[in-house]
Amino acid sequence: MLPLFLALLTALSAAGILLGIRLIRADAKLPGDLALALEVGATRVSKAGSAVDRLGMRFAPLVLRLMGPRRADEKRRRIDMAGNPGGLTLQRYAARRAVYGVFGVLMALIFLSNGSPLLALATLAFGLLAADALIWQAVRERKDVIDRTLPDFLDVLAVVVSAGLGFRQALDRVAERYEGPWADELRITLRQMDMGVSRRQAFDELRRRNSSEQVAQFVSALQQGEELGSPIAETLIQLATDMRRTDAQNARRRAAKTIPKATLVTLVFMLPATMILIATGMFLGSGTDFGSILGR
Repeated sequence: MLPLFLALLTALSAAGILLGIRLIRADAKLPGDLALALEVGATRVSKAGSAVDRLGMRFAPLVLRLMGPRRADEKRRRIDMAGNPGGLTLQRYAARRAVYGVFGVLMALIFLSNGSPLLALATLAFGLLAADALIWQAVRERKDVIDRTLPDFLDVLAVVVSAGLGFRQALDRVAERYEGPWADELRITLRQMDMGVSRRQAFDELRRRNSSEQVAQFVSALQQGEELGSPIAETLIQLATDMRRTDAQNARRRAAKTIPKATLVTLVFMLPATMILIATGMFLGSGTDFGSILGR
């Protein structure tokens, strides 16, 4: 039974390799956003990553249908929050999930047939989570960078607004001097406003694309200031001060949580190891003949 099973797996693997070669060589029409992602992200994506995307593009519609409209919209939002790392789009994510999923299932079956359930579980988990791992990491890193950048940006923007420029022109001027995720978000917002989107809607989209609480505070303060007619420069300065105060409080909370964790690690790992070393040293240095005590 086992040789037949291994032969079947070998045949399926060979068929998958041949199908992949045929898909890569085929002159197939790429989906719109996937073609754009492959073109824009060509300098940021490795050749192996591009090969995975092209291999799984035929199965991307099937993966999206299995996900359903609600999960697909949520995943698109998460990709936007991650800043489309490496030109990632929803179609590209679905293509990678298909390839990684098939790879994980095949490797899990091979490891199970060889009597390695832990390796099978690990490869299956890789197939299920590998496509999402990049998004999770990018969302966290992007949020941290934006939280660090925003207070200084608000100070500079307040100075430029106080110099006499309008808010739209000041935002454009300051965004040109910055690089990174926050500058990218501002350029997207400014581009939307240039295309006719209202300022309120453009900033609502900015808040939707980011999970940062500071971005939400920034957008809410701007909209409230616009409704109430309060001076925008004073609003920006006060907002930057509040953000720095919040950052300091969060840093103190993280430091307070670190102390119990460090103590727990010391008690669980370092203290027993130290006691074992001390007891071993005492045993070796005592010169006691335990063989005679035990009657051996």
